[in-house]
Amino acid sequence: MASGAEPAWTDDHCHLHHGDGDDAAVAQAVADARAAGVTRMITVGCDLEDSRAALAVAAAHPGVHATVGVHPHEASGGIEGIEALLGEPGVVAVGECGLDFHYDHSPRDAQREVFAAQVALAHAHHLALVIHTREAWDETFDVLAAEGVPERTVFHCFTGGPAEVRRCLDAGAMVSFSGILTFTSAGDVREAAAQCPLDRILVETDSPFLAPVPHRGRRNRPALLPVVGAALAEVRGESVDLVAAATWDNAARTYGLD
Repeated sequence: MASGAEPAWTDDHCHLHHGDGDDAAVAQAVADARAAGVTRMITVGCDLEDSRAALAVAAAHPGVHATVGVHPHEASGGIEGIEALLGEPGVVAVGECGLDFHYDHSPRDAQREVFAAQVALAHAHHLALVIHTREAWDETFDVLAAEGVPERTVFHCFTGGPAEVRRCLDAGAMVSFSGILTFTSAGDVREAAAQCPLDRILVETDSPFLAPVPHRGRRNRPALLPVVGAALAEVRGESVDLVAAATWDNAARTYGLD
C-alpha cells in the first residue's frame, strides 16, 4: 500500500471519460481523487470508441489504468476492433462485459455471444475479466461454466445477496462493492459484503453513476471512494485502514498493478 498518514485507495471501476468530461474535467477529477487518497483508478471501456477514450485517459494520467470491452447494452454492435486494443499500454482487463436482462438494450442472444467472446479474449490474453450482471445470475454463470472462469475475474458493482456472493466466491472471483452499500434498500448487498473474505473484496465508485449517501442524486466521482470504503468497513466491523490496505493489495493482485 502507498505510504502516508491517510489510507490510500484504488477505485477499481470508474468511467472518468464518460459524459461531459473534457480533458480539463478529467484532470480535475483525477486531482480531486488523489487529494482524497484515491491514487489508483481503473477507467472502464464499454464499447470500441469508449475503450479508446479510456486508453487515452490512462495514457494521460499516471496511476490511471484502462479496461477494454463491450458492455451488454452495446452487444448488438459486436466486438470488432476490441482485440486489437488489448495490447495497448495501460490495459489491465477485458470488460466490462456480461449480461443485463433488466434493460435488454441488446438482444439476449447477442449479449450471450459477446460475453462469451470476451471471456475467451481474457483467457487468450491472460487479462483480468470485469463482469457486469443484472437480473441474469444463472445465465452469467452458465456462460462462465461453458467458457471457463478466467483466473482473475471481477464481479463489479455487486448487487446480489449472500447466495450470489457465494457463487462468485466458489467460482474464484473477486467481488467489487460500490456506493450501493449505502442505500437503505441494499440490505442483501451489505449482508453479502459482511460475509465476503477480506482478500476477495474490491471497492469502486462506478462513477459518474451511483453516488453514495449522502451524495446520492449528484454526479459521482472517484474522490468519493473513501465514503464507499468507510461504509464497507462499517458493514464488516473492521477499521477503514484495514479495508483500504486489503483492497489496495487485492486490486494490485487482480489487475497486475505496481
